[in-house]
Amino acid sequence: MALRFVIIGGGPAGHQAATYAARLGGQVTLIERDVVGGAAHLWDCVPSKAMIATGGAMSFLQRVQGFGLVRAQGQVDLDGLRARITNITSRLAGATTELLESQGVRILRGTGRFVGPNRVVADTADGSEEIEADRVLIATGSRPRIPDWAEIDHHRILTTRDAYPPPELPEHLVVIGSGVTGVEFVHMFSSLGCRVTLIVSRQQVLPKKDAEVAAALEENFLQRGVNLLKGAKAIGIDRLDDGVRVRCDDGRVVVGSHALLAIGSIPNVDQLGLGHAGVELDERGFPVNVGHHLETNVKHIYVAGDVSGKLPLSSVAAMQGRKIAEHAMGLHTLDHRHLDYDMAASAIFTEPEIADVGLPEVEAFNLGRKIRVTKVPMAASPKAWIDNDTRGFVKILSDPYTGVVLGGSIVGGHAAELIAVIAVAVTNRLKVADIIDSLLVHPSLSELLADAAE
Repeated sequence: MALRFVIIGGGPAGHQAATYAARLGGQVTLIERDVVGGAAHLWDCVPSKAMIATGGAMSFLQRVQGFGLVRAQGQVDLDGLRARITNITSRLAGATTELLESQGVRILRGTGRFVGPNRVVADTADGSEEIEADRVLIATGSRPRIPDWAEIDHHRILTTRDAYPPPELPEHLVVIGSGVTGVEFVHMFSSLGCRVTLIVSRQQVLPKKDAEVAAALEENFLQRGVNLLKGAKAIGIDRLDDGVRVRCDDGRVVVGSHALLAIGSIPNVDQLGLGHAGVELDERGFPVNVGHHLETNVKHIYVAGDVSGKLPLSSVAAMQGRKIAEHAMGLHTLDHRHLDYDMAASAIFTEPEIADVGLPEVEAFNLGRKIRVTKVPMAASPKAWIDNDTRGFVKILSDPYTGVVLGGSIVGGHAAELIAVIAVAVTNRLKVADIIDSLLVHPSLSELLADAAE
């Protein structure tokens, strides 16, 4: 009898686990309440990047004179933008559904909950169905965190999911939260012509990133006219007749037309009946003692994606799903490579784009580790001048004794694509000489990687 694998949540982790387990002969049932492909992925990540692409096109129009063209004016078409986003997400959801069904995955549209360690009930529009499971994956994602001092009205006071795009373009948007999501919203709306204020609780945006990277982004924000309110923590939002007032803990107040909260997320686990399965949670709502194979304290029940409490990236969630499917189907071996979250590449789709991977420079210094840091400006690339965008740099960290690549950061055009080379080097413990000796395309931005490696 085929192994019965039930997956609750059809995002990047869930649908990757489903397709891999089905290929390996599993009897797979996928339960999804919103959209196959994942609400966070298709209702957050993809729409935000689509809006950023539109903002990037607007910014490009401001630079066309550098290409020997007459400067053009762009105007935002909110209805057209909304239709574009809907078309992209619908196509992606449809393609994912078609792939799963072609592999024999049974898809149930509804919610899943445990009634026992090996029994899951799917509540759908047609009623409830109890399913026996040998393995279960919880991949239910997360939702925006809303503090007690903020009352969301989805019109003037917004969460991230209200903003793709919002009902109207804000005249003055106050963004609360200066992490990855927050700065992407600042870039997105400032590119679309909105006045933006960013409330920064620390003394730099992106507090967990390289200081040089954060400084480059702050410089761009200031050039755009973004107001950075540093060292201020929001403690309240008042709804006004025609706008909002955001109050900070140091007494400062910002009045705007709209406010947007980007202060993290919480796992979607409260309706799963985890107590019936024996799965234990910590005080933040994440499963305790998640192992190398992403199993909970109940060994046949796995978690992936935002629920796992690991690195909250779609790429990481997808890889977790593949690894879980292999383990659940019995393919684990002694030489199995566990996920190393320190080697995950990440990107921030601002302008200039930001990407990094591996050992952060500040962490190396804090640990007292000797490293070699080499840095090359984007302006050293002929392709950057051809593209009329010389902002940013490429930085590579390596071991001064062995030459092994330890990490890197890129600020500038196509950083999210370029970081792949450094990510491969970090994952496979390649040396800087391996990058230097590669015959790269000329003229291309990738040549900067070899230059930085030298």
